[in-house]
Amino acid sequence: MPKAQLVELYAHGLGVFDDAHLEFGPGFNVITGETGAGKTLLLGALGLCLGSDTSASRYAITTDTRAAAVFVRESGEELSVSREASSSGRLRSSLNGAPSSVEALRALRDELIVIHGQHDSLALRSRSEIVRVIDDHGSIDAGELVTVRRDLSEARQLRDSLGGDKVARAREIEFLAFQISELDETAILSKTELHDTLEELTRLTALREGQAALAEVLELFDAESDDAVLAQFAHALSRLPKGDAYEMVRVSLGGSLIQAREALRELAALGNPDVFDSRTLEVLDARANVLQQIARKYGGTLEAALSSRDDLATQLERLTDDEDRLDLLDQEITGLEERETLLAERIRLERELAAAKLTNAVRQQLARVALSHATLRFVVDGVDGSDAEIFFTPNPGLPEGPLASLASGGELSRVLLAISLETADENVVAVFDEIDAGLGGQVAQQIGECLSEVGRQQQVLAITHLASVAARADHHFVIEKMIDHNVTRTSVRELSGDERVREIARMLVGDEATTESSALARQLLENSFEVRTEADFSR
Repeated sequence: MPKAQLVELYAHGLGVFDDAHLEFGPGFNVITGETGAGKTLLLGALGLCLGSDTSASRYAITTDTRAAAVFVRESGEELSVSREASSSGRLRSSLNGAPSSVEALRALRDELIVIHGQHDSLALRSRSEIVRVIDDHGSIDAGELVTVRRDLSEARQLRDSLGGDKVARAREIEFLAFQISELDETAILSKTELHDTLEELTRLTALREGQAALAEVLELFDAESDDAVLAQFAHALSRLPKGDAYEMVRVSLGGSLIQAREALRELAALGNPDVFDSRTLEVLDARANVLQQIARKYGGTLEAALSSRDDLATQLERLTDDEDRLDLLDQEITGLEERETLLAERIRLERELAAAKLTNAVRQQLARVALSHATLRFVVDGVDGSDAEIFFTPNPGLPEGPLASLASGGELSRVLLAISLETADENVVAVFDEIDAGLGGQVAQQIGECLSEVGRQQQVLAITHLASVAARADHHFVIEKMIDHNVTRTSVRELSGDERVREIARMLVGDEATTESSALARQLLENSFEVRTEADFSR
């Protein structure tokens, strides 16, 4: 019995559907109807309410559009998903009646359905999905490998946060010790030492660069020659006439001469070689360079460098204190790495064996889905076989390649049906969209048998134009299109009894049912019922 089922599907204001409400049953459900009636559009409603991307041109979405679906899981859990157009035309999503995101619906879609259609996404294009199919078929449990890898990742992250492996740790300890030593050797006096040093260096440099000019000025003002400025000033002062009328001027000028001589003595003191030492300039210049380099390396300022020294010391202490713990962590990581290698080798071997068995099993089913000349094989690669792919060739003698690249739309769908016969997943609903297109006769009967067989393992929804496929279904729904006053209306309902006979008969002759087509339709249904009953009894 399937563990997941689509029990209801509802579409309103979607294309030709005013209101469509379907209640699906377990097993094989089929949807039929005349071409253009809207069968694929109904599956579009299913994809829409599960978050599929869409456009107004493809799905004829209006401000009145709403699509909803109800799924039931084995536990009895009911999941209701829907999307509804707002007045602005934007689609609102909901899960179990509460607002949700389209991403949440898409994640749920991947858990609930798989669509096998000629133009829809192919589930087995995903390598992870191929691996899942192989693991399920071979009863392979990679849980321990997943756990070991998770533990290994966490242990490596912890080790990295504590300094890395032994080589990296030793390198970091050595670098931290070097940085601390460099800061200690610099012996920064204060956070303003660089500023103070540069100011003093600027002052002394200005003094040194002014010595030549100072000597020249002193020479001009007070040289022993008669041409010196002060000598000329004194000589001119001595030439003033005698008398009370000139006395105030004489005193004033004499005072100026005295002040000038005192100023020159101060100026001469600045020219004293003992005022500054060239060695002092060199020391200050070297100190400024060291402090600037330290500031650049440790945060841009001496204040940041002083703070860095404390942080570096803390890091070094932590690494040193954690040495024993890290040694144990290194041993744990080594053990996990060895365990991972052994498990990966074992899982790869198991996947290789399972892939070979699954390849042989699916090849046996290819003739049943009208691919008798095709071949395929499951291939695994990578350290644990998780790099999986399906290779396919439609005809003998042609080179094989990836299934998604070489198979046509119809071939893709039928390959998925062949794989489903061997790997039906009872946890998801399988949707087959016109995989029997272009087929007929005995092949169509085989496709119907295959879909019915898959339906005994998982719920199946299929759209078909073939009577021999529809007759195999456990539940039959028909989509009917009517034109009333130049307005197209479409309805959908489940068929039973004579109504189902008439629909199967219509599918046989493509027109109104005749006595002969009705009799053949009834025979098809009776034969299908006997086959299903026998299959149920054998189970």
